Amino acid sequence: MIYKRSSALFAEAQKVIPGGVNSPVRAFKAVGGDPIFVKNANGAYLYDEDGNQLIDYINSWGPMILGHAFQPVVDAVIDKARKGTSFGMPTEIETKIAELAVKMVPNIDMIRFVNSGTEACMSAVRLARGYTGKDKIIKFAGCYHGHSDSFLIQAGSGAVTFGSPNSPGVTSGTAKDTLLATYNDLNNVAEIISNNENKVACIIIEPVAGNMGCITPKDGFLQGLRDLCDANNILLIFDEVMTGFRLSAGGVQELYGVRADIVTFGKVIGGGLPVGAFAAKKEIMSSLAPLGPVYQAGTLSGNPLAMAAGLAMLEYLDKNPQVFESLSDKTAYLHKGLKEVFVANKVAHTINRVGSMISVHFSETPVIDFKTAANAAEKGTFNTFFHSMLSQGIYLAPSAYETWFLCDALSYEDLDKTIAAAAVASKNL
Repeated sequence: MIYKRSSALFAEAQKVIPGGVNSPVRAFKAVGGDPIFVKNANGAYLYDEDGNQLIDYINSWGPMILGHAFQPVVDAVIDKARKGTSFGMPTEIETKIAELAVKMVPNIDMIRFVNSGTEACMSAVRLARGYTGKDKIIKFAGCYHGHSDSFLIQAGSGAVTFGSPNSPGVTSGTAKDTLLATYNDLNNVAEIISNNENKVACIIIEPVAGNMGCITPKDGFLQGLRDLCDANNILLIFDEVMTGFRLSAGGVQELYGVRADIVTFGKVIGGGLPVGAFAAKKEIMSSLAPLGPVYQAGTLSGNPLAMAAGLAMLEYLDKNPQVFESLSDKTAYLHKGLKEVFVANKVAHTINRVGSMISVHFSETPVIDFKTAANAAEKGTFNTFFHSMLSQGIYLAPSAYETWFLCDALSYEDLDKTIAAAAVASKNL
């Protein structure tokens, strides 16, 4: 495939946009080469500026669960845009989508809409601190909760981990209140809590990790976190920005039967428009302004275009729950096909999958946390695989640390093409 126009556009963009992109992973730094510039998309396909058609496995990093330009969402946005794009005042549609979300998701009474997953997670942590009166938070290495200062923390050493900033601009004062734990390791979490008695406000986690590739929670891990939180007066926050309304109608809480105190959302809940949300029981949400002292605000929160897109998406999923089974079946089919070609070509691999989230890690050993994901990625095998797949019209996330997201617009013919491309790509690994 030829990407002459994309390369030219990238050169132009670098003159006026830092790195030529508005989000770092788009720059192809992890895999090499120039990024692809998209002109339009429909269903399961992207069409780039050079006229190439690509089967899409990022789907805008998750929200396009029903495919690009899904007609009910497009119609809802157009209709709403004709009536005005922003008011900074309450609108009826905000209540409608809130009522539907509360109906679909277990263990929440109230929801507050914001503008991004970052903002949702940042606000959830502030709410947890305000509600508990405690300062410290526990997050997990490899879990990404947006670019708020509290979350850009890397690992220190030892079981009692005071984080050190992972980005210039994050102060050591902020970092000291973030404690870093190991995903899927309850003993590590328990020790951190024990060494910070009565100081931890919340544990925040991607309950199915998606930012170190797809990594599933071990049996009992999420329930173990719930038990530790109950025993130590700590709030449990599920970051369901990726998993919410994708893995099931009620997200991970429904899928695994474990209840969180606060849940954050993004992606699907906005139907592809910029949006986020956080939700909890009434007792906790009542601490939020204007009911309580914990402040959070936003001029564009509850923006009518985002609410219209999100409502159209959630209404469809609520009325068509078979979508989740269809997506899971397609992902299982892809998993089986990929495994067969890797085995046939003697490629070391581990494939992790939950519902419509799947990742290929080029490692013989199980990938269960950030360390094992990093060990797999360091081999550089993914980069070769990525470019071979791209040359055959398959667009994967341009990083070994990212989950593939399927949409229901994918046909089994698309999946067969992807498997066939993987067979070609794996011969060169």
